[in-house]
Parts: sequence; structure tokens; C-alpha cells
Amino acid sequence: MKGNTVFFSSSPAVASSAAVGGIMEGKGPMSDCFDEINEDPFFSCDTFEQGESKLLKQTVLRALDKGSLTSRQIDVMFGGDLLNQCVGTTYGIRDLDIPFLGIYGACSTVTEGLLLSSLFVDGGYASRALAVTSSHFCAAERQYRFPLNYGGQRTPTSQYTATAAGALVVSAERLPPYVRAATVGKVVDMGVTDAANMGAAMAPAAYSSIRRFLDDTGLRPEFFDAIVTGDLGKVGSRLLCELFDRDGIDIRSLHRDCGTMLYSFDKQDVHAGASGAGCAASMLCGFFVPKLRSGEFRNILFAATGALLSPTVNAQGESIPSISHAVWLSYENGSVPDIRFKRGRVN
Repeated sequence: MKGNTVFFSSSPAVASSAAVGGIMEGKGPMSDCFDEINEDPFFSCDTFEQGESKLLKQTVLRALDKGSLTSRQIDVMFGGDLLNQCVGTTYGIRDLDIPFLGIYGACSTVTEGLLLSSLFVDGGYASRALAVTSSHFCAAERQYRFPLNYGGQRTPTSQYTATAAGALVVSAERLPPYVRAATVGKVVDMGVTDAANMGAAMAPAAYSSIRRFLDDTGLRPEFFDAIVTGDLGKVGSRLLCELFDRDGIDIRSLHRDCGTMLYSFDKQDVHAGASGAGCAASMLCGFFVPKLRSGEFRNILFAATGALLSPTVNAQGESIPSISHAVWLSYENGSVPDIRFKRGRVN
């Protein structure tokens, strides 16, 4: 470990991944990236919360099936969602008989799960680990904002919670993409109190982790095919680029944000973009991992972002702390010293 960055000596592989979405995701420009689209927000269940649990379970089973695996072949699972006590996850996996560690990082949960899965595999504690994350628009709305039938108006800076889930199986197999390194995020709070502008609250956390990753590895931004953030949306993405401008670094041509990719701003009413733990998870599993596996992308830095607030503390006037974990995924399986020979390294 150097600084705050873990280098994985064995470069664990993402053996399989799956993404499942809802009706809005099916109408968006990334619909082809999903393994399954379900147009019923209840997912044939009685409540939205039960629907999210089914969504998450379907995604786990898809990932296992795509890897020709059974649940008994998974040594440990890391998972979480946005609901209180992460019930979307626990109720979804309760009959899968997989050792489970629950995690919470808000919308950064997928990178936290991927980081921990890679640590377990790289350390020899697991042959296969699974990371899964979900969110559900209807369930999140009534927990964090207002009941759907209230009809509350949304501000231009607000974002639309994705009804989506993503799952990855990390293993010691030798097939791309590989997890080469990861920077553990720090809780960053710049005093933003507007819960309808979480992109602004999360941008400094993304900057912190990406900047520390570049400093710890000595890699330049142009080494990567893409520097990807989770769900900063329009507002947060602009702020992130401005923060790097202060360092004399222009990342605009490399930066891609899942929150601005998932939906169509012209055809869908999503204001500043997508959000939710399932946004980054589904885009990573359904879009970026396949492009890395095919070699279309050689290296990406994936930094999902999470706003660590609750309605209670926000109503009490507290600001919104945020976090971001950055993970380097690569088509190539090189040992740690090999990074000095790649293009764009800082001398």
C-alpha cells in the first residue's frame, strides 16, 4: 500500500458481471447494456421495497449464471443499497446461502464492494467474491424525499434515482478485466446542505480520491481511456472538472459520469441526471466491464461517489458529507512495477 492506495499483487479478475434495470433505464440510451429490463416497478411484488429485493436477487443470479457458477461457489458476498438497514440487499439474498458482509457507502457502494472483494481474493481469503448494489426510484423517494403521490416539485439540480442493480464476481481467474489498484476514500464535507444538489456535495470527494490515486501511482490522467465517476450529474461533473482546473489538469476529454450517461436529457425528465447506488453499479457491470473485457478500453479509473446523509440529520441543518473510492480496472494483468512502463506515467 502506498499512501491511501492498495496495489493488488495478483490482480484479481472480474469473472462475470450483470446489470438489471427498470422502465426508465429501458427507455434510456444505455438500455442495451442491461441483461434484463423490467417495466413493472413492483417487480411482481406487493411493495416497492420488496421489488428492490427481487431486483437485486435477479441481478446476483444473472451474474452467477453468466459465470456458470452456483451460489455455493461464492465464498463471500459484499452488498448494500439505500434503504434503512440495507433491507433491499438482506431480504433479496436471504435464501442464497452465501456468507455475507453488509456494506454502506450510499451511491459509492459498488466500488466499496469491488475493493473489498478484490482484497479478499488478492489476500487468498476467498477464491470468488461477489459485490452487488441496487437502488429503486420509488423506494428511495419515499425514504429520502416525499411519497410519490405527494407530487412534490423537483429543483433543476436534483437527480433521478435509478431503478437498477449491478453485480460482479471477482475471482483469481486469469481473464480480463483485472483490478490493479484502489484508493480508499475519505469522508469529505465542504458544507453543502442542499439535499437536492448532491452532485455539488459529492464532487469534492471524487476529486480527493482521484487526485490521491494519481499521486500515489504516479500515473497521468491520459494513461486512462476514461476517468469515470458514479453519479455527479451535470452539476457535480462540472464542479469536478473545475477542481482539477485549479491543479492545471484538464480531465474533460477523459471524464465520463454514469449519472449523465444513463438517461437522455432530451427525452427523459431527469433534471441534472441519474443518481442512486444502482446507477454506477449497473453502468460499471453493463457497460464498462464488457468494454474492458473486449479490449475496447484498456484502462479505466472508476470512482463511484456517495452522499452520506439521512433525512433526519439534513432536517436538523447538518451539511452533507460524501465519499468516493477509486478503482483501477485494466485489460492487462501486470505486476505493480509494470505501471512505470505504461504510457503517460509521471517521471
